[in-house]
Amino acid sequence: MAPPSHCHTINGGATRNGAIPAVETTTSTPATSDTELLLDADEFRRLGHQVVDFIADYYACLGDYPVHPSVTPGFLRRQLPADAPSRPEPEAFAAALRDVRDLILPGVTHWQSPRHFAHFPASSSTVGALGEALAAGINVVPFTWAASPAATELEMVVVDWLGRALHLPESLLFAGGGGGTILGTSCEAILCALVAARDRKLAEIGARRIGDLVVYCSDQTHFAFRKAARIAGIPREHCREIPTCRDDVFALSPTALHAAMQADVDAGLVPLFLCATVGTTQTTAVDPVRELCAVAARHGGVWVHVDAAYAGSALVCPEFRDVIAGAEAVDSLSMNAHKWLLANNDCCAMWVAAPSALVAALGTEQEYILRDAAAEGHDVVDYKDWGTTLTRRFRALKVWLVLRCYGVEGLRSHVRSHVAMAAAFEAMVRGDERFEVVAPRRFALVCFRLRSPPERLGVGVGVGVGGEKAANELNRRLLEEVNAASSGPYMSSAMVGGVYMLRCAIGSTLTEERHVREAWKVVQERATSILNVAKTSR
Repeated sequence: MAPPSHCHTINGGATRNGAIPAVETTTSTPATSDTELLLDADEFRRLGHQVVDFIADYYACLGDYPVHPSVTPGFLRRQLPADAPSRPEPEAFAAALRDVRDLILPGVTHWQSPRHFAHFPASSSTVGALGEALAAGINVVPFTWAASPAATELEMVVVDWLGRALHLPESLLFAGGGGGTILGTSCEAILCALVAARDRKLAEIGARRIGDLVVYCSDQTHFAFRKAARIAGIPREHCREIPTCRDDVFALSPTALHAAMQADVDAGLVPLFLCATVGTTQTTAVDPVRELCAVAARHGGVWVHVDAAYAGSALVCPEFRDVIAGAEAVDSLSMNAHKWLLANNDCCAMWVAAPSALVAALGTEQEYILRDAAAEGHDVVDYKDWGTTLTRRFRALKVWLVLRCYGVEGLRSHVRSHVAMAAAFEAMVRGDERFEVVAPRRFALVCFRLRSPPERLGVGVGVGVGGEKAANELNRRLLEEVNAASSGPYMSSAMVGGVYMLRCAIGSTLTEERHVREAWKVVQERATSILNVAKTSR
């Protein structure tokens, strides 16, 4: 797949129709030493301007790329040399940028496209991207307070700022005796919480009983939890996936959780950990946090973690505060600011009510080289003891910049705009009797499907004589047709309770109402085509 055919340069760099122009090659004086320009301020400025212009032009022409590339495995490997160059080519950086434009960009899924509706967003912003660049340029490694005092303390300030913006209970903030950190992803956060819970429980019952520990989730919980449980040494057969149902809008039932925990206790096992979800991946279902915490408390203080990877961002809006009602009783909570709060990948905020439990499980002996006289006698935070890695990035800087430059109200407006667009898309779906909304829309995800043709109805609403299997196949074809449209939207699917549905997740920073209307038009057109074919084939 080639880049947009109208890529050309106007007046030495300006673009027309949003095309990425060719990277200008400038003549520079050869370095007198192989290392002279490795971190030279003038060279950094020259190449940095090329990168900034390249990225700006990419955003300008993003709408001209198909969201998802039509490529086959090995397409890029066949075009690149088998070995790295032994010496740099002339103007190597400009040449590499041309390859990014001509070889790499045509083969990526454009997550920032305004027509990307397949996944929860990986939101970008000018400040978020530049914050990433600033952190990369400063390039500190803040594993302890002493290793970079300002980086550690800024992170402490930022997680409290963000926690208050999200209306989290004070008990999860540093100001209330808890505390937070910024990790890469929710997968890391869940693993860290699970290891802390495991070690706390084993300190109570004895390390030899690790094989008796049991963890709990619903059948809608992200697979990252099951993966974390395996890493933490929990036997696969001790991970309880509790079934959900459509009548409960696919939320975890406190009654079913209690029954599962009681059965394990009766069998001599030890309930350890519950992963509740606020905004599941499939349908954005919301588990009832307060009621689940009450169940956990009845079974020996089970650790409750709330995975709010996607929907946690929506908590910035007061109207969504109810989805974490009862969170003052949880042990930990995590959300991905890179999904919907303009912080750019990667950025997961995690809060814990008892930081000492994290440090006890993940802390290391302070080696002499890591000690610092200025920290002696002070209760400082060493973030190496809050996660699985020693080397860590200065992620707090970009979050601080995003909060300062956009403000909490700006973030609310950003989230609300996508929620409003999703509500409009939902209304369009409901306005066409050929379609149905399968799961209630809570945030900015719409789960919908095409009904079977009325002539074939016989088993129930939306299900024809061929049953659910035929209805599911009809919608699989619809999704294939929608995603095959070169200038159309890119959507995804989910299978929940045996029902195949299309997912339209609105959240790209560049998405506007017109993109949503255009997406729905493509869906309708493809549905008409499929139904006409089905009618003529009978």
